[in-house]
Amino acid sequence: MKTHSLFLTLKVFSATGGIEKVCRIAGKALHEINLQEGGRTDIYSMHDRQQDAAGNTYFPDDIFTGFGAVKIKFVLKAVMLGRKMDVIILSHINLLLVGWLIKIIHPKVKLIMIAHGIEVWEKQPWYKIIKLRYCDLILPVSAFTGDVMVKKHGIDPAKMQVLNNCLDPNLPIWIKTDKDPQLLKRYGFSESDQIIFTLTRLSAGEKYKGYDKVIEAMESLVKNNPQLKYLIAGKYDTEEKSRLDKLIAVKKLGDHIVFAGFVPDDELAAHFNLATLYVMPSRKEGFGIVFIEAMHYGLPVIAGNQDGSVDALANGEFGLLVDPISRIEIANAIMKVLANPSLFVPDSNRLTQKFGYSTYKSQFKKYIQLL
Repeated sequence: MKTHSLFLTLKVFSATGGIEKVCRIAGKALHEINLQEGGRTDIYSMHDRQQDAAGNTYFPDDIFTGFGAVKIKFVLKAVMLGRKMDVIILSHINLLLVGWLIKIIHPKVKLIMIAHGIEVWEKQPWYKIIKLRYCDLILPVSAFTGDVMVKKHGIDPAKMQVLNNCLDPNLPIWIKTDKDPQLLKRYGFSESDQIIFTLTRLSAGEKYKGYDKVIEAMESLVKNNPQLKYLIAGKYDTEEKSRLDKLIAVKKLGDHIVFAGFVPDDELAAHFNLATLYVMPSRKEGFGIVFIEAMHYGLPVIAGNQDGSVDALANGEFGLLVDPISRIEIANAIMKVLANPSLFVPDSNRLTQKFGYSTYKSQFKKYIQLL
């Protein structure tokens, strides 16, 4: 069936977070789904500039419009185009007002919203709850997020379909190689070191990623494994870095923990390749794309058992799930994996079957056609 869709986003290319990654892949999938049926997808981004999409590898530049943070223009143009659309897809709950306006003007349009995590877990004002109920379909990225929305906001479960995030189709096919000697030198590691790895933003306002619990676990782990190192990569703010430096000093772990800071995309594969294990016992992960990326690069994974990480690890099929506040449980899981890492590397074919782009696009298409 020929469908014309409008995909509304906040940012797609001008930021590098998980939601932006989801938007790039969702935009690609929508374009391909509609193109196959003779339809069209338009993508409007509130904060991106038009040039931000130039030369991107996800969808043609000419279906993308960036409004450069001119919010009024974005809203007006979205409502005007939305009146002619069959389907409106919102990438974030903060775009709900625009979707609701289009739905009021054009009641036959099908309104879909993607729900990621903490932005929809929090208490919402009554007027936003009313607008949520105008959605014909909500696509939580994990069963956990869907359950929270049903329990906290009274959303009809019949309007929910879980659409797990997927591996970026632009990720290179990975073949295990030797560790990059330049990176080993940069971080003061040796070939014989066992390296556990976390990749995330470190923010004083988001103390739920669990890297501090891993640092605490390291205190006991290094006693039996003096060549164990913990590499933490990602942007950090001064306050959070200071807190962690104090914790490391108290635990006397200065020789075992390294902060990499921001790692550019073209170096990520080499950083994953340094590691023996990926660990991030988060408590507020909407899904955790980084988990499936770590598995794509052939790493065993340890994650928390209290959030959307459960979906990313397929309820424990692909890795170990631990109590994210238990230093002892985290330490035991790390020891278990390091004793024989190959036992905990998920099957790559099964990973692709579950979280590959083709699966994602097929599910997305099915849910849209159910409307």
